[in-house]
Amino acid sequence: MKLKQFVKDWTLPVAIAVGTVVYLLFYLVPFLDGAGDTLGEVVDTIFPFMVFSTLFSTYCRIDFHQMRPHRWHIGVLVAQVALVALNVWIIFQVDADPEQKLLWESVLTCIIGPAATAAPVVTAKIGGNINTMTAYVVMSAFASALMIPAVFPLLERGVSTGFWAVFFIILQKLAMVLVAPLVLGWLVQHYAKRLCAWIVSIPDLSFYLWAAQLAVTSGVTVRNIVHSDAALRTLLLIAMMSLILCFVLFLMGRWIGRQLGDEIDGGQASFQKNTALSIWVAYTYLNPVASVGAGCYVLWQNIVNSLELYEYRKKH
Repeated sequence: MKLKQFVKDWTLPVAIAVGTVVYLLFYLVPFLDGAGDTLGEVVDTIFPFMVFSTLFSTYCRIDFHQMRPHRWHIGVLVAQVALVALNVWIIFQVDADPEQKLLWESVLTCIIGPAATAAPVVTAKIGGNINTMTAYVVMSAFASALMIPAVFPLLERGVSTGFWAVFFIILQKLAMVLVAPLVLGWLVQHYAKRLCAWIVSIPDLSFYLWAAQLAVTSGVTVRNIVHSDAALRTLLLIAMMSLILCFVLFLMGRWIGRQLGDEIDGGQASFQKNTALSIWVAYTYLNPVASVGAGCYVLWQNIVNSLELYEYRKKH
């Protein structure tokens, strides 16, 4: 019973640990190589469905009539644009130093990414407003889809893909894991009410689906770090920079939310990032090593989420 309660209380760190240990087991044990390759292909195939199911179960719970723009939405988006502009300026200043440029590009991939599609899941668990958070996730996806093709060709001269081509590629990637479950959730709420009631009746379904997704993401993150050809010093610096950024975005979002009416949602919206998209952006348009920043960031943000959940349980 104690073990069960521990897993329930610290689900996110347990998911991170499980994903890490499972990957390292297949990586370090020679006779598991073949099985690991097969399992990797299976995971790559089912992962989008895991994300889809997590969001679908969340959207079955939200009140679509409450998904309206809020003042804190604008505040967090303006802060994100300002940080992106500052980060780009820093990259131009350190352009002659490859290591410094790589460090700041890894930071940029985290800042410029949209809010995590799973952000409403945590927000609901710590007393935030799941409806306004879901509205922000949709807004944030469009904002990032505009910023990424506008910014990255400036940094990497080899990037020749046009603005609209990149914009629609990003929207397509986000639509399958964001818009499709949103639409299906609305349809189920209105036209399959018994199914919707059954899904809603399962306690913390979205949260545990997300924990399974986090275990997979953690394993992929460890894989990217293990197979990186960067120096250990560089990897450690990237990890440290992403840790500092995580706390900066969290505190900044909390402050903005406190000023504009929703501290909890402001904090989650600012710091909880869609790292899968950030990793893809780094691999596609920057030095692939920069993706390690987003990979480490997913670990830090979920440790912060775990602490938030712990504090919320203590108070309630």
